[in-house]
Amino acid sequence: MNRIDPGTPTWLRAHNDRTAFRLLLEHGPLTRAQLGELSGMSKPTAAQMIARLERVELIHAVGEVSGGRGPNAVSYGVRTDRVTGVAISVLAGAIEAVVVDAADADHPVVEVPAATAGRTPESDVLGAVEAACRAAGVDVDSVGLVVAGVQAAFDDEGDELSFTDTLPGWPQVGSRRRLERALGRTVLIENDVNLAAMAERSGGVATTASSFVLLWIGDGLGVGIDLGGVVHRGAAGGAGEVGYLEVARSATAIAPTANDLTDLLGGPAVAHLLGAEEGTALAEVLPRLAGDAAALEAVADRVAYAVAPLLAVLDPAMIVLGGPTGRAGGTRLAELVGDRIDAAAHPKLVVRASGTGDQPVLLGARQLLVDRIRDRLEADITVAV
Repeated sequence: MNRIDPGTPTWLRAHNDRTAFRLLLEHGPLTRAQLGELSGMSKPTAAQMIARLERVELIHAVGEVSGGRGPNAVSYGVRTDRVTGVAISVLAGAIEAVVVDAADADHPVVEVPAATAGRTPESDVLGAVEAACRAAGVDVDSVGLVVAGVQAAFDDEGDELSFTDTLPGWPQVGSRRRLERALGRTVLIENDVNLAAMAERSGGVATTASSFVLLWIGDGLGVGIDLGGVVHRGAAGGAGEVGYLEVARSATAIAPTANDLTDLLGGPAVAHLLGAEEGTALAEVLPRLAGDAAALEAVADRVAYAVAPLLAVLDPAMIVLGGPTGRAGGTRLAELVGDRIDAAAHPKLVVRASGTGDQPVLLGARQLLVDRIRDRLEADITVAV
């Protein structure tokens, strides 16, 4: 980005153009008059802003609006084909993907089966990018960024993965570099629960929380930590990997054979509480949870043990219960967990069920991409002045 000295006419034009661009992103297509009204600028100034943004191909005419007397007014919208991205969630047996653009428009989500053998970062991601673009009718050449959510800790500085049980074929070091080389695009790798926490902050139940912890409960466990709107990843990306944490001695009363929190609250444990035979997949029996009062009570007991160290260390304003089990337990599970937490020790704490639907990882990756795509496009505004 070219540097512009503050206070100069060039700086003011860039500031106005950036305001206009953001208004078009927020409101959709606008006429010159509408843009002038929303921005507080005169119609001639609004016309100049539109001309400059058109010149660098950030916006284009998209239609006409009837104004009654006189000719129809031209409406302008952001060009969403300049730079797109693909949000990806890498699961144990499949890869979900969706195209993302600057307008945050809805595009179809695709699910690509993971290879049964010989998996690599490239095989997981390249096919998903192409499938998402085909489903959205988007030119794959417009894709400039990819965000991949993985069930692992990721150290961005060292390009290093850890806790990679569900990522067969992904090397511990160098996965991002390999993907960028294969794709020829910028790739961001992020922990899946961190992305789910970003989704909770941007559009879930934690939009106004000063801080919160998202406890992901599914086949495994994970925690996303949001402190003042910033996800805390830790020095090496491993913050929140609580599944390996040893169970408190007092928890042996309800789970005498549990060694770690995954044993206490992971998929097999919850399936057992729901009366499933050993080896039954959690997904097969989880729909029973909401209607099983005894199982809800038992799961709440275990969640209370799982969050105790998080409360002691972080003292968050909110605990959000997410993941398949958190979603299945819903509001009732959140209420039961809240009842089990010492109100005197944590007087401001609230417990909520996740509010981001059944694809929170993709939703978080999508939000991250929207922000990055818009930043990249705004970098062209200085050229327009």
